[in-house]
Amino acid sequence: MDEKEGYFIDLTDEEGNNFKLEIIGDVEYEGDTYRVFLPTDVDEKDPDYGFIILKAVMENDEELLDSVDDEETLEKVYALFMEELYAEDEDDADETEDS
Repeated sequence: MDEKEGYFIDLTDEEGNNFKLEIIGDVEYEGDTYRVFLPTDVDEKDPDYGFIILKAVMENDEELLDSVDDEETLEKVYALFMEELYAEDEDDADETEDS
């Protein structure tokens, strides 16, 4: 995945709501970088719990995170992330078997 895994950020949305998110990985798609997060302040059983995908945008040498409104892009980025995640899990299992 990424060296940023386990990195936490505080995010405020357009409505002034604050969220604490843990970055789980990055995905490159069509030349853009997307960051994948999980909320840390929502219970896993909550229906709103799940991956949050935001697009990384550089503005004035600062990275900003922007929502992704296109459902097709979200689905493709999610699918790529899951492929990477499962490939990583398989690699970890292979290493354990070799030990």
